[in-house]
Amino acid sequence: MPIDTLDTPERFRARFPSLKDTVHLASCSQGAASEHMLAALQEFQWSMRSHGAPWGEWMVQVDAARAAFAAHIGATTDEIAVVSCASEGAYQVASTLDWSRRPGLVTTDMEFPSIAHVWLAQGGRGAQVRHVPDQDGIVPAAGYTSAIDDTTNLVSIPLVSYRNGVRLPVTETVRAARAAGARVFIDAYQGLGVLPVDVRELDCDYLVCGALKYLLGVPGIAFLYVRDGVRDEVAPQLTGWFGRVDPFGFDPRSLDFPDTARRFETGTPSIPSAYAAAAGLRTLAEVDAKDVEAHIRELTAYAHRRLTEAGETLASPADPELRGPQVAITDAAPDALAAALGERRIVTSPRGTLLRVSFHYYNTLSDVDALIAALGEIRDK
Repeated sequence: MPIDTLDTPERFRARFPSLKDTVHLASCSQGAASEHMLAALQEFQWSMRSHGAPWGEWMVQVDAARAAFAAHIGATTDEIAVVSCASEGAYQVASTLDWSRRPGLVTTDMEFPSIAHVWLAQGGRGAQVRHVPDQDGIVPAAGYTSAIDDTTNLVSIPLVSYRNGVRLPVTETVRAARAAGARVFIDAYQGLGVLPVDVRELDCDYLVCGALKYLLGVPGIAFLYVRDGVRDEVAPQLTGWFGRVDPFGFDPRSLDFPDTARRFETGTPSIPSAYAAAAGLRTLAEVDAKDVEAHIRELTAYAHRRLTEAGETLASPADPELRGPQVAITDAAPDALAAALGERRIVTSPRGTLLRVSFHYYNTLSDVDALIAALGEIRDK
């Protein structure tokens, strides 16, 4: 643990100025703004005002974000590529696989569409996509294991589904993929930051996550973990000057790729996003991941019980072992419901037919009580 830890949710919450007048229950879409992150964005603005074009200083921030992300998941910095978004990371992985050799690509209906669309687009290169269906919003381990065979090249599984917050059977799926000689890609976007993740324990080949949600950053930057020792069957098809052995060599006639994960990088990264990502990850480094997970479990259990008692229909699993940091409410008009809650300074995230209510370490039981009270007012109208 760091020496200066924010060891309680209350101390952690004090880092977020907006929570004084806002109930933020939308970390599955965008995390609340911490004082660290706001100060970092001001620092970026001041760097432009003071120095004009301080590229050396900016690259320090990109590398700081890379290093902080690596530390957060138990990786090395050489295993992390800085990309613009999770979709770009997924494409980079897919582009390096030879689908003519092993055409199978196993994914799930609970995958976020942006990632799922990247997989579908590989059909033109010979990939054969197999979808593991959900059963009432839950994906059983047997669904994945039965879809994996010796023709499978890549298995894609989210850590937590964006749709209803269900946790996917990652451990069993990785084990089955390994036995079949397939690679594993994990989308950790809907859990990393509030659920402990160690890529050595997961034993995955690739993991992607953006900074804007539970990692407490802003849009415009994501990180792709590529396990050391993974070899590309095809060179990355999307590239740029940051994907070179020496980006600052400025050689327009040389196309070399480093052995590290940086071979998956392309053009200039979003510098403001790098400042914010480094700040968000610094904030998370001040708390113990296991404490965060325990607090999230308490909040989601309380929310699930209170919402059920209030007569709400929930799409998220009742089993706490299957529930991530989100509780999903079924509603005929979730956008209108989110707007009504927003008028009461309660921020939520509608998707499809669901209103997603998500929790971070800064949330409290009183946030749930405020949500229940507001829903009661809205439903009674």
